[in-house]
Amino acid sequence: MLCTVGWGTGAFQARAAAPTPAAKEAELKQVRNRIDSIRRSIQAEAERRDALAGQVREAELKIQSARERLADVRARRIASENRLADLKAEQRATSKKIDDERDALGAEVRVAYMNGRQEQLKLLLNQQDPAQLGRMLAYYGYFGRARAERITAISEHLAHLELVSEGIAKETEQLRALEEDQARDVKALAGARDQRARTLAQVQSKIKTRNDELSKLQREAQALEKLVEELRRAIEEFPELAEQPFQRVKGKLPWPVKGSVLARFGQLRAGGPLKWQGMVIAADRGTQVRSPYYGRVVYADWLPGLGLLVVLDHGGGYMSLYGHNEQVYRRVGDRVSPGDPLAAVGEASGFGKSGLYFEIRKGRTALDPGPWLAK
Repeated sequence: MLCTVGWGTGAFQARAAAPTPAAKEAELKQVRNRIDSIRRSIQAEAERRDALAGQVREAELKIQSARERLADVRARRIASENRLADLKAEQRATSKKIDDERDALGAEVRVAYMNGRQEQLKLLLNQQDPAQLGRMLAYYGYFGRARAERITAISEHLAHLELVSEGIAKETEQLRALEEDQARDVKALAGARDQRARTLAQVQSKIKTRNDELSKLQREAQALEKLVEELRRAIEEFPELAEQPFQRVKGKLPWPVKGSVLARFGQLRAGGPLKWQGMVIAADRGTQVRSPYYGRVVYADWLPGLGLLVVLDHGGGYMSLYGHNEQVYRRVGDRVSPGDPLAAVGEASGFGKSGLYFEIRKGRTALDPGPWLAK
């Protein structure tokens, strides 16, 4: 017998109005079809969103690689320019040596001219010792030939420097052109990434229901919890990297970036029941994120909801997390000291501006990072 809720105007009228099992079955089928339709629609939007998120991840990783190539080319170009500047300085010094030698040789020529063509005869007549005369004539010839040979050698060295300088100048121009190409690649990749991010934002705006948004945030939170748990299990205890254990520097840590706080620990996220387990600090895109304390990099990759993420292990079960980066400078296993650059600030998801997500963990427990930072 089907449910009888809704009877209230008399048994006869209720029995007369009672639907048949076939009608109820048809109604149930319609409801199931509607539920399936809604589920497929939500699933399709979610799959599209996830696909776009994957494309954004790939774009960010490509931009990271392109920025590294650009930095390498820029460093090579600067080194080439420095070598060229050193060669130019050496050329100027060599040219001065040639000028000095030529001036000295010119002075000797002028003296010889003033003595006249019969210079050796004059020397012969003025000398009382023939042996001394011979030595003077020999020395005179040696000095002239030696100075001429030195001028020739310096001139050849200067010519060599000019050839090397031309080669380095050509290399510098090629590196400058390559640097411009790499910069255009970075700009093009960033444009493609931004376009995908805009499309992703449009798809996300279509997911209107609170339950779907809550599920998305829960998935991101679960992914982060899973990552932290896996890292906690994977990290082997190692000797402290500093004289003071991490817990003793509470209230003394420098800020990883300087800026205003967009979201604080414990505040509700997107107006829902989930709360922030860290803080979001506003900073210009590209600002360097610096390590506040000694640690070891245990994660440096992309994570849903936090983008490019860096996780530091400080020993004693303490970890710090840095999310929403546009570029990561460190790799897993790197050890860092206070002030070392970790990453570059990117877009703070959900705020429409750039910023850094910063979190401190003790095992599985997220701690309020505010009291840990220096005032």
